[in-house]
Amino acid sequence: MRAIFLLPIYVLSFAATAAQTLPATDATRVSAPTLDTVLVSGEQPGPGLWKVMRRDSDHVLWILGTQAPLPKTISWRSNEVEKIIASAQEVLTDARAELKVGFFRSVFLLPAALGAKKNAGGKTLKDILPPDLYARWLPLKQRYLGKYDDVERLRPILAANELYGKAIGKSGMTNKNALWPVIEKIAKQHKVPVKEIDVPIPVDNARQAIDDFKSTAGQLDIDCLATTIARLETDLDAMRARANAWAVGDLEKLKSLPYPDQRAVCLNTLAANANLREKLDAARQRIRSEWLDAAETALWNNASTFAVLPVTELVSSDGRLAMMRKKGYLVEEPQ
Repeated sequence: MRAIFLLPIYVLSFAATAAQTLPATDATRVSAPTLDTVLVSGEQPGPGLWKVMRRDSDHVLWILGTQAPLPKTISWRSNEVEKIIASAQEVLTDARAELKVGFFRSVFLLPAALGAKKNAGGKTLKDILPPDLYARWLPLKQRYLGKYDDVERLRPILAANELYGKAIGKSGMTNKNALWPVIEKIAKQHKVPVKEIDVPIPVDNARQAIDDFKSTAGQLDIDCLATTIARLETDLDAMRARANAWAVGDLEKLKSLPYPDQRAVCLNTLAANANLREKLDAARQRIRSEWLDAAETALWNNASTFAVLPVTELVSSDGRLAMMRKKGYLVEEPQ
């Protein structure tokens, strides 16, 4: 049940903006991709820290850029971060959106939620996808999902989510946030308070939310799966290269590699419903504004603060770090 209600948050929780997805080439439309990039392993440093300062003060905000996915077999060398946190007055999490649905309402609506996962009328993906798209889906399904045939009855947007997650795992990477538990443990050891920035999204009518999700089925739903397939056909090796670049701290390579992202198209699927679009837009705006408010407050109150943000928010021209530059803060990139 929770997975159904949190589907919009799947779109919002990684980055505030998404780049266009690269189209599949003719050579990749009929078979699963071949991976050439060898993933690094063992202890790795990760990137250096971004430094944000007020112009009229020596107060500093240190930011670690996070990346997903990362190689499964690395361990993060956190010595530098531990020194920073030990002398900090506060640690800031990234802002996260969370749907608020009453427990008992959730339990009673479980049958309806399960129905929202599947295609209407008992149809399968073969029934609703164009033949050429279904032909591209099959080798990826076989490679990454194996005998999980129940996925054929899922709506395309949910099938895309299943496929993407398994493809990442079977390509030697993980979307699991392995950094935050380390950061949280260090903060606890040094008795540094952690400020969690949660953006609650109230769901006053859970049944209406399920109906809203059901209403988004259609061509945009199919487009989400098509774009996810295209990304897995063309970008898996580049994902591994980006994962390596983060692990070894190669910021220039990380910035130079293209970052196609299917989530913008999948967001369009959900935004087709006015109620969902309103909640998604509000959540995205609040994620940015509440994190920026917390960062500015920390810069005024603390001599030193440690924070985490996705690398995309630090290097993009419209990310949160760019917004802090526009507000007049001094920003130094890692050396």
